[in-house]
Amino acid sequence: MESPFVTHIAFMLGPVPISYAVVVTWGIMAVLTFIVWLSCRNFKTFPRRWQTAIELLVTTIDEQIGDIIQDKNLYFLPLIGTLFIFIALANLIDLMPGLSAPTAVLETPAALAVIVFFSVHYVGIRSQGVWGYLKSYTRPNIIMMPFTLLSQITRTFSMMIRLFGNIMSGQFLIGLLLAFAGLLVPVPLMVLHILISLIQAYIFAILATVFIAAAMADET
Repeated sequence: MESPFVTHIAFMLGPVPISYAVVVTWGIMAVLTFIVWLSCRNFKTFPRRWQTAIELLVTTIDEQIGDIIQDKNLYFLPLIGTLFIFIALANLIDLMPGLSAPTAVLETPAALAVIVFFSVHYVGIRSQGVWGYLKSYTRPNIIMMPFTLLSQITRTFSMMIRLFGNIMSGQFLIGLLLAFAGLLVPVPLMVLHILISLIQAYIFAILATVFIAAAMADET
């Protein structure tokens, strides 16, 4: 079995190597874009099953955001909803033969965590202004500023490692069982992998929402 930290290169784009994880990520993005376009172009007043399922998903995500960021949940729905749906699909894509979850490769969770990191600071600055947001790092005392800065980095790192570790370990364990125990033995573990994948997508999206809400906490 190869190390899960090995990066497999699909092709070169000039001097830039493009890994298989990036190709799969692009594929997921393209599929999601096509599905959304195809699903939403003919919405009806009296929805059919597919439209009802989409509306239920969007409403559920909206309610979860609204429980944390009241009155502004619709503003953050595109970001948080996209994070949840993308991560859930990326986590589960390895159930398809020949594909590997891009979230089991460190750079994908890192990129997602960086998106959340910059989104949090963007929202904080937009809510409080540059000076007001910087002042929030010195509360209740300026001595706390280094610790607050450190917490911003460590929680981003924690989001990245949590997502990567859970998906990588699950994928790696299923691969080991398939190699040594045959096809049917890992089935219960694959069901558990589906559950963990959805939970990890939910946790990542909720943590992003909580961090954004915290950045707005001192809004005046």
